[in-house]
Amino acid sequence: MKTGHATALWLSLPALLLLAVPFVTLIGITQWQHMHLAWGDGNAIATSLGLGAIALLLIFISGLPVAWWLSQAQGRARAIVELLVMIPLLTPPLAMGILLVSAYGPYSVPGELLGKFGWTLVNNPAAFILAQWYGALPYFITTARSAFAGVPQDILDAGRTLGASSWQGFWRLSVPLAAPGLASATALAWVRAMGEFGIVMIFAYFPQGMPVQLYNNLQNDGVDAVYVLLWLLLLFTLPVPLLCFVASRRVHSGNTSIE
Repeated sequence: MKTGHATALWLSLPALLLLAVPFVTLIGITQWQHMHLAWGDGNAIATSLGLGAIALLLIFISGLPVAWWLSQAQGRARAIVELLVMIPLLTPPLAMGILLVSAYGPYSVPGELLGKFGWTLVNNPAAFILAQWYGALPYFITTARSAFAGVPQDILDAGRTLGASSWQGFWRLSVPLAAPGLASATALAWVRAMGEFGIVMIFAYFPQGMPVQLYNNLQNDGVDAVYVLLWLLLLFTLPVPLLCFVASRRVHSGNTSIE
């Protein structure tokens, strides 16, 4: 068995090197003595963090009931809902940006209705939030659905036997037991929303968040102008999912030791 593990590790080296080399390179080529924000980076950071937090709240509120329903439902209705979730997940972000412009832009039916009140849903904070919401929601639902599906059915059945309503079973049993997976789903949604580029680029170019600002810095001043903002983007996105990963492993290890 140990020989098999060693062989698997050696065969894994190409993939591991492929994943690690860009980050090792980033550490080596960053000019640490010349680290400073470029023009507009501060506003981009505030935009991504502030509007991203609002988008994450909307993702959690809207995605949680969908994920739970998918984990419990059966039949054709579930298949249809799963399809509705999977299509945006599999659609390229640039294409989704075009679809959002077509659906909510100034020449769409909702856009014309908003225009009558002097409002628009393109290139403004609301559009930015909608772009992040739309881009990250399928990731949250898919991961949260798996978390709910991992809750033992016999525990839920015992709750019903003891008189718990569906609402009580959801909040007092399903949510606490699925909490590690829900934390991972939230962290994944945060990373996806913060890093969203394609949809935002098409649908909400203004205000500019960190991904679009990185692109502009690269186009205007070259690759040397992007490293500070790139490090900050990693700093604001990676710790949350990494902490969730560590916490999930500890919970899993604790459950394993108990068994």
